[in-house]
Amino acid sequence: MSLKKIIRRNLNNLREGIEEGQPDLKYYAFDWDDNIVIMPTQIMLQSEQGGEVGMSTEDFAEYRQKIGKEPFDYNGEMIVGYAEDPYRNFGVQGDKKFIVDSLLAQPGPSWDDFVECINGGSIFAIITARGHTPTVLRDSIYNFIVTNHNGISAESLIQNLKEYRDLSGEVMRDDQLLIKEYLDMCKYHPVTYGEGSASNPEEGKIKALREFINYVKYQSRKLGQKVSFTNDVTNNFVPQIGFSDDDPGNIESIKSFLEKEYEDESPVKTYLTKGGEKKEV
Repeated sequence: MSLKKIIRRNLNNLREGIEEGQPDLKYYAFDWDDNIVIMPTQIMLQSEQGGEVGMSTEDFAEYRQKIGKEPFDYNGEMIVGYAEDPYRNFGVQGDKKFIVDSLLAQPGPSWDDFVECINGGSIFAIITARGHTPTVLRDSIYNFIVTNHNGISAESLIQNLKEYRDLSGEVMRDDQLLIKEYLDMCKYHPVTYGEGSASNPEEGKIKALREFINYVKYQSRKLGQKVSFTNDVTNNFVPQIGFSDDDPGNIESIKSFLEKEYEDESPVKTYLTKGGEKKEV
């Protein structure tokens, strides 16, 4: 059987970046807030005087273990706990605001990786403590692409997606349809959507990452067992996945999960982006 026929059978369910004419087997998993972008959305806390005080997501990563357990000073206010419905802007009530805020947000420490991922047409997962409707995350990224937002190139993405079509012998699709089909292949995990704790999202993120690993493993194995790439593919055709998060607690929990789940070599490299600096941990 020809190489093109093999690829045609298997590439329909797999999308990765293109490098030197071949899929590069790169996969990405991103936390959203203070990692991909720095959003203006705030968690609402209660002051000693009974008023509401907004806290940024970056500060929340530092203070969340204290909230409701002991009073502490924050920007000149004594915080005694959460306000009523403190995550009102982080769930479905804030869906419309999220789309607007995402375009106004500043780039986070993993923004360049996100741009590389999108422009190359690589599969990614968004794993965030937010509780928005999953399609809202997808729609926001679609807006990034079609507006060529801050380094993202719709032209580059479409070119790479068309290379996939050429490899698989498929008829070329409309450019906008290619983008939409690509985004449908990616995964969106707002882990407090419907259930889960926004103040303690580690369990939900572990579950989401496990699902993404299995998804990648299934898809890449189908292709890897039949096609010989110039790249070295390890882990029984499970490529390395890069996961980045700004919260040390989330990274610690993820690493603990990976150490227990994978005794030999983890398929995931973890990166902490706290304070705006990215480092592998």
